[in-house]
Amino acid sequence: MTSTPVSTNSAFADNAAALPASWHQIGSRTAALGFDMPSEPDTGTMLRLLAASRPGGRLLELGTGTGLATVCLAAGMAADSTLVSIDIDERIQAVAREALAHDPRIRFVIADGLDFVRDQPAGSFDLIFADAWPGKYDGLDETLALLRPGGLYVVDDMLPQPNWPANHQARVDDLTARLKSHPDLATASLSWASGLIIAARRS
Repeated sequence: MTSTPVSTNSAFADNAAALPASWHQIGSRTAALGFDMPSEPDTGTMLRLLAASRPGGRLLELGTGTGLATVCLAAGMAADSTLVSIDIDERIQAVAREALAHDPRIRFVIADGLDFVRDQPAGSFDLIFADAWPGKYDGLDETLALLRPGGLYVVDDMLPQPNWPANHQARVDDLTARLKSHPDLATASLSWASGLIIAARRS
């Protein structure tokens, strides 16, 4: 039996081409700023897909950065969905604010992510993208408590990265183990982009 060759269709090869124009514009500004923690295009396409699965949903992004992931979430969101995006660095977040100033579905907040999480009532969000230490390595249980039943929790940078601090692998391993063993979560680890974990709250 002869094997079937693997498709090299460019639709699968270049997810960046399918991202909104603002993603590429922000990417140029991100490079000019020397910001070394940008989200990847494959992460962006996944976030767009997941946002589209939450029609009318309330989304939370912990760690706006320059807004590369923010524009992808916005691209997937329904007209009646909303997104709150949190960052502590006003200069970096200003790039995202400028790019998305026209979008009334998005609210940008300058705050410590963990302080914000602790001020929210349980079951407040349908999707949480934790791209910062708060909500990911700090305050995990408090952040997960903000998910509604069926809500999604997403983290990236779970595969080794060149900018990881010393001993960071142990933190990643601990986070992975905590998510996979959580009794209220169904969890999948993906070797996608920088490494994603997606968890859904059962109840």
